[in-house]
Amino acid sequence: MLQYISNTGGGAPVDFETAILDGFAIDGGLYVPERLPKISNQQLNDWKNLGYVDLAFEILSLFIDRSIVSEKELKTLLEEAYTSFEKEEIIPIYPLSSRKDTYIMELFYGPTISFKDIGLAFLVNLVNFFLERKEEHLSVIVATTGDTGPATAYFAAGKSNLDAWVLYPKDKITEEQERQMTTLPHSNIHPVGVSNCPDGGDDLDLVISKLYANKRFKDKLKLSSVNSINWGRVMMQTVHYFHGYFQVVNTIGERVHMSVPSGGFGNLCAGALARKMGLPITTLIAANNKNACLHRIFSEGVFSKQNIFETESSAIDILVPYNFWRYLYFSVDEDAEKIKVWINEFKKTGLVHFDVETFENYRKGFLSYSASDTQTLSVIKEVYEAEGYMLDPHGAVAVVATDILRPQLGKGKVICLATAHPSKFPESIKEVLGTDELPEAAKHHSIEKAKSRCEKVHLCDHSHLEEALMDAMEQNWNLTKGIKA
Repeated sequence: MLQYISNTGGGAPVDFETAILDGFAIDGGLYVPERLPKISNQQLNDWKNLGYVDLAFEILSLFIDRSIVSEKELKTLLEEAYTSFEKEEIIPIYPLSSRKDTYIMELFYGPTISFKDIGLAFLVNLVNFFLERKEEHLSVIVATTGDTGPATAYFAAGKSNLDAWVLYPKDKITEEQERQMTTLPHSNIHPVGVSNCPDGGDDLDLVISKLYANKRFKDKLKLSSVNSINWGRVMMQTVHYFHGYFQVVNTIGERVHMSVPSGGFGNLCAGALARKMGLPITTLIAANNKNACLHRIFSEGVFSKQNIFETESSAIDILVPYNFWRYLYFSVDEDAEKIKVWINEFKKTGLVHFDVETFENYRKGFLSYSASDTQTLSVIKEVYEAEGYMLDPHGAVAVVATDILRPQLGKGKVICLATAHPSKFPESIKEVLGTDELPEAAKHHSIEKAKSRCEKVHLCDHSHLEEALMDAMEQNWNLTKGIKA
């Protein structure tokens, strides 16, 4: 049976179910499989014509033991997860006519129109499946910079075994993203708008880490998470790299490049692991905005926390790409002790300078770029005017990085990941086009519908978030369980 261990070496190996329900490992590290499966060219050939759900079944079966989730159960979970997606193919590919051999992987046809739907549609279903089987209740808590929160809330809504607490930095995400959380009427969904977060979502992650470290609180409320600290998210996201590859290549073995707008490194981590498993990706581009946390890692060998900038691509306004530690574990011969030392060094000083050998090892097959807002908005306008195709600011960051780095890529097709529908960013689109009226390409019926709905939300200041959140969560738990105060 494939088991899961902490990338910082603490605790005993656990099974897949435990890794998913716990979120963080017992020592605070991130769960990783004891070994990564290797995929042969023959397997790639066997999979090349599969639809998305069938492909996901094959890949996930490499990570999930049949004694944990049976073949029939896994197929049912996957089929149910993607019934609400708008496109039959789940993830369409759009070839740009304005750029040779450049393709947009459209990851935004789920119900909250962002790529987070791809992973969370399955993961939340999986968590609820485990909870129903165990007859247990769980409190899921996530911090969001725009898209994780809406997707978590949507897929958790109405599930009797889950309460979902979604924290977001007030005024640092768009109103459209906020309303996707606050207009859900379900009693098990608890949006929390937090004011005065100087470091945005990173401030919220720190508070969540403290809640996890509080054993009494964590154990009582059965605390877990479905953001990208959860192995299930990263595992599920490996699938769309294989899917995109199969859509654009002429023959199996043909090598491609992929450009990924990234801040926390969760999506990009999945791509890096897919490549380690055997997917023929030559270059992964870490497409950063002005915050450049990943650009510093891949161009300078420096993991550091700088002041945050608010940008047009707000979902990747992230300072600490914690999933990098998960990828790095596989790049240093699975040496958990090294990972632990570096993480502790970062916690103490806010800075890690990697040694030359480590730097050269982890950066193989990576390029990075930090795109400005001016470049981002300019490419949205240019592509729209050239071919009537509307990019969102995050997909645009991927295209900007590709344009700049194209001379270094050499031959090969490039797949740029578009991670959200442009309707989530109306003010940016209006600024780009110089108009007060959005074109149809920048509208979506779900966004329009949310504008006329009532909102419900907890509001809190960051200065007392930990105490206030614990009180609110505990009161809700007691109410749910019928416990008198």
